[in-house]
Amino acid sequence: MKTEFEFPDPVIEAIAQKVVDSLRPLLVRKQEAPDAILTVDQLAEYLGIGKQRVYEVVSLKTIPYFKVGKSLRFRRSAIDKWIESQSIPASGPPARPLRIAK
Repeated sequence: MKTEFEFPDPVIEAIAQKVVDSLRPLLVRKQEAPDAILTVDQLAEYLGIGKQRVYEVVSLKTIPYFKVGKSLRFRRSAIDKWIESQSIPASGPPARPLRIAK
C-alpha cells in the first residue's frame, strides 16, 4: 500500500527554511578558517562557557588574546593550542575497578 501526501507550496517552503536554519550553524563552523579571529561572544560559544567567564580568564591573563581598540579578540589557532595545554592526560586505569551504582 502506497500513501502519497500533497502539501501546499508554502508548507514545503517553510519546512525547507527550517532545515536550512538548522544546518546553517554547522555549515558556517566548517567553513571557518582555522585561524579565524573570534569576538568574546564567538569565543564563549566556541568554548561552551558564558561571556563573563571569558572576561574572567582574560583578566587573569590565562588565555591568549589581543585588543583591537578596546575590543578583545582571540585567534582561534591560539585558542586551540591553549585548550591542548589545559588538557590533563589520563593517568591509566583506576587502582580498583569502578562500581556501577544501581
